[in-house]
Amino acid sequence: MSEHLTAFAAVDLGASSGRVMVGRVGRNTLELTEAHRFPNRPVHLPEGLRWDILSLYAGVLDGLRAAGTSAGGRLASVGVDSWAVDYGLLDADGALLGNPVHYRDNRTDGAAEKVWATVPADRLYAATGIQYAPFNTLYQLTAARGTPQLAAATRLLLVPDLLSYWLTDVAGTELTNASTTQLVDPRTRDWAHSLADTLGIDLGLFGPLRRPGDPAGLLRPDVLEATGLTGPVPVTAVASHDTASAVAAVPAAHGERFAYVCTGTWSLAGLELDAPVLSEDSRAANFTNELGIDGTVRYLRNIMGLWLLQECVREWGDPDVPALLAAAAAVPGLRSVVDASDPAFLAPGGMVQRIAEACRSTGQPVPATPAETTRCILDSLALAHRSAIEDAQRLSGQTVDTVHIVGGGARNELLCQLTADACGLPVVAGPAEASALGNILVQARAQGLAGDRSEMRALLSRTQPLVRYEPEPKRASWDAAAARFAAR
Repeated sequence: MSEHLTAFAAVDLGASSGRVMVGRVGRNTLELTEAHRFPNRPVHLPEGLRWDILSLYAGVLDGLRAAGTSAGGRLASVGVDSWAVDYGLLDADGALLGNPVHYRDNRTDGAAEKVWATVPADRLYAATGIQYAPFNTLYQLTAARGTPQLAAATRLLLVPDLLSYWLTDVAGTELTNASTTQLVDPRTRDWAHSLADTLGIDLGLFGPLRRPGDPAGLLRPDVLEATGLTGPVPVTAVASHDTASAVAAVPAAHGERFAYVCTGTWSLAGLELDAPVLSEDSRAANFTNELGIDGTVRYLRNIMGLWLLQECVREWGDPDVPALLAAAAAVPGLRSVVDASDPAFLAPGGMVQRIAEACRSTGQPVPATPAETTRCILDSLALAHRSAIEDAQRLSGQTVDTVHIVGGGARNELLCQLTADACGLPVVAGPAEASALGNILVQARAQGLAGDRSEMRALLSRTQPLVRYEPEPKRASWDAAAARFAAR
């Protein structure tokens, strides 16, 4: 007799595209199919860089319609995850006050210094455990102080919570994403009220905190009509920061000592811990303590990630990427490397020239071809993965035996092999759709169809394609490259 499967929809929004995925879950089955994919194209307006949130919502509705068609009109639940830190403001009537500002917008220039003048950086880290990034929600709110939009706002919703609100008319703030705002205490897993009061941040703007697995409302009647779904359809709060969902979907064995690299536009490299690391050494190393499912902490470092290559590919006119990667594999390794966490690479445009200038300014050979630039980027990312994983072990006291690469970069064979070589550890690559799978599994668990975190990961291991990369004997060259880089 075939196993009964229950269908769930994961709305999974990345910085360059969104998708709605259908997950079918049984006790021994986890199937994932793409119902609909749509572009996420930020818009340059006279006032700055903005997200086209209305287009994204339309894509979500189209995706739910497609998901319902593939599931016979019935979905057991819907969950929404996206990138972190950005938000929409609503007025007293619940209407959106303008398109959300993009985290790559320059409005936060100088905002961190204003915050540190009141709460020094070391005290801020001790209170929140969140690494410095110029686009953290705290700095965005500081930059927005005194603007008409913020003055008129009665509600602030992070991007996945905003979309969930439009689907349900129920407002809330999911915890794993809230932790990225730099306004949450990772020890209490609640708002850092004293800090917010000191900085003049009104926490009353945020919706009530909710945890992964909590109910988040039902699809509104007009949403059911627009999507053709048969109600009632609950919306479940998942780990709504896409990295939190991706880490939940790391297919590690029970008791395995592992590091993870969540790859895509960003690389998030680190460890899963039971408690935050709030030392001054941790702050100096720029590690963050974001919250995960089941009381865990995602102790990680943000690395610029495949954004570097995505921007170069766009400049080159969208060449054949597999052919480009094959050509890069033939380029001698470690000729030139750049700091993949350098804020100089944050803004869009002119990436090829910026990478060339970074190599030139450090006395390294300047990449002359797309293949050489690509190899520089991938070598640099592998070196950054190694540095983050080694530092995370040193600072947390937790050692690892395996590196799991999840997300889109799991499909990049060269990056996976270079990461194994750089770390001197085996790399297990996959699943590529980790954020969507983590989203689905939290929904399934809320309905009793998945067990604890270990059982979720065991199901992933049994059902998802994984590839293992063993490190090649090149440790000395990577050690030398790391030493050269550290000496700059």
